[in-house]
Amino acid sequence: MKRRDFLKGTSLAALSLKTPSVRAAERGSEQGASGKVLNQAQWSTIEAVQDHLLPSEPDAPGARDLNATAYLDRALADPGFDPDVKGFLLQGIGWLEEIAQAQEGLPFHQVEPGKREDLLRQIADSGPGERWLSNLITYCMEAMLADPLYGGNPNGIGWKWLGHDPGRPRPTSDKIYGRLEKA
Repeated sequence: MKRRDFLKGTSLAALSLKTPSVRAAERGSEQGASGKVLNQAQWSTIEAVQDHLLPSEPDAPGARDLNATAYLDRALADPGFDPDVKGFLLQGIGWLEEIAQAQEGLPFHQVEPGKREDLLRQIADSGPGERWLSNLITYCMEAMLADPLYGGNPNGIGWKWLGHDPGRPRPTSDKIYGRLEKA
């Protein structure tokens, strides 16, 4: 089974679920598109990893198309986001950058794609590294499935690829999860 087919199948099954990080991103959406947790170097690393894990294809959106890094950054900015998970995700960036610098003398996002694969496989060989990559794929999936109001899935690109009709009515910016909670 191709990775894309697997992702498409599991995405359809997950559409009905409301995961904690989607709720966190919803609450974080009140802060607007800024409220960044990731600095520029961390953003570049995460974006490069997510692009490598879920690249764009002619008939399928990739992580960049889905705004996966922005979606993750907004989720991390939520005050209710688990601080241990947040620390773990940020620590993983450090692990990868240390390996990239030691082996390639470059930040990960500047390493050529073939060598990126090698570096990511080294990270995946450890339990924590595999869990870190799994988390990043999860945020790509959430960015694909979330309503565009929450920072991912611009113009419903993920829904279109999946053939998903989000149903009506969709939330409006004044009726999203974080704002309803305060009412």
